[in-house]
Amino acid sequence: MRKNAGRTRSVTDSHLKTSLDTGPIFGLPIHKIATRPSTPAPAKKTAKTPVKKTAPKQAPPKRTTRLENGDWNLSQFEVAEEEGRKRFHDFDLPIEIMHAISDLSFHYCTPIQAEILEHTLNGNDATGKAQTGTGKSAAFLINILTTLMTKKAKGSGKKASPRSLIIAPTRELVMQIAEDAEKLAAYTDIHIVPVYGGMDYQKQLDQIHGQQVDIVAATPGRLLDFQRKQHISLGDVEIFVIDEADRMLDMGFIPDVRQIVYSMPDKNKRQTLFFSATMTPEVNRLSDQWTKNPTVVEIEADHATVDTVDQLVYLVTTDQKSTLLYNLITSRDLHKVIVFCNRKSETRELHDLLKRYNISCGMLSGDVDQKKRVTTLNNFKEGKLRVLVATDVAGRGIHIEGISHVVNFNLPYDPEDYVHRIGRTGRAGASGTSVSFACEEDSFYLPDIEAFIGRKLECAYPSDELLAEPPKLPPVKSRPRRPAPKSRRGPRRK
Repeated sequence: MRKNAGRTRSVTDSHLKTSLDTGPIFGLPIHKIATRPSTPAPAKKTAKTPVKKTAPKQAPPKRTTRLENGDWNLSQFEVAEEEGRKRFHDFDLPIEIMHAISDLSFHYCTPIQAEILEHTLNGNDATGKAQTGTGKSAAFLINILTTLMTKKAKGSGKKASPRSLIIAPTRELVMQIAEDAEKLAAYTDIHIVPVYGGMDYQKQLDQIHGQQVDIVAATPGRLLDFQRKQHISLGDVEIFVIDEADRMLDMGFIPDVRQIVYSMPDKNKRQTLFFSATMTPEVNRLSDQWTKNPTVVEIEADHATVDTVDQLVYLVTTDQKSTLLYNLITSRDLHKVIVFCNRKSETRELHDLLKRYNISCGMLSGDVDQKKRVTTLNNFKEGKLRVLVATDVAGRGIHIEGISHVVNFNLPYDPEDYVHRIGRTGRAGASGTSVSFACEEDSFYLPDIEAFIGRKLECAYPSDELLAEPPKLPPVKSRPRRPAPKSRRGPRRK
């Protein structure tokens, strides 16, 4: 009930009367104002003044509807103890978090989850070296949610002042982190807000302005913009997470991140979790600057992929690649496949070719605007698209459940990108398949990839069935040219 619900106001107009009734609201007196039948006084003629129309105030955005925990208990989520494996039951996690973990069918911790949670739940800082697909996002999110639920807020309690901040280099990764956080917080009242560029500025601002915000996941640029305009305050941040620090460095975001770090409480007054796929000297220096006595956890690339992803390389010519891809998808009835290309032009051409074969597919590359990328990703997640053709813009941080195959139409130039690509399948212990096409040009990248992952890749020639001629395509309809506009000039004078 509003604080001013019981206030009254005096009525002085002779044409109005008040009546005191007992209203239905908590039995409080309600003063009703009604007109008394009488002959109204003649209206004075006054000059009409224009009435300014004001835009109606927008209602604050609704929070995500939370689920009721009800009478759920741990007896409904039994996981047997296994030697050498850590269960989520082995940590003192809130029942609401365990309920969400049960819904997500997380039974045993991945190596990085076991190591990170063991130290961070006690409030210690951590530095993690881990590739994508190792479950690190769930590790830091479970730590954040547990801390926010079990510890009283230390800050000022101001609006638009989050208790936890997560920084990531790309919009797609921020969106994925926020989505994962919503799933893990399904039975709590924790408010999570993603902040990133390329989308409706005002819509994101409405989610923060005047709101009690608990967790913000953001890209550096949009967050700094909000901060400079004083739409958000970072003075109450208790837990700070930097994800994919090496990519932040590559993309030139570190100066922006420094500004963000300096606007938060000192590292001795906050918990900092620092994650990177590689630990170069530059990345190590950043970790030393922003963390205090961190626990260092390293999950090597071979542990992240080899055990969970079947990897096969087909030796083909450049001209055979499209045929092989078509037959691979159709003969094996593959769904939820990501195909990676090195160049945007190849991505566009392959996407158009698959559509001509009536294979539902979407495209992700730097040429696709943000709203279209979001729509494409959602359609792919929901199964409306069978194939997603992408450049490495989707190589990191995109977690889509149920991806059975990743196809490297081109082998990547950088061996690290190979691990990031095939990490889209076989995530967090699940199984998956990676198929790479090695032509006369791509074959030169194989030795470096094998050295990086620490094992030889199985190479084979495709069967005749996989190289069978695909159906003939109808000719591409050329668009009729528009007639040139007639000149409005008169005839030239001789």
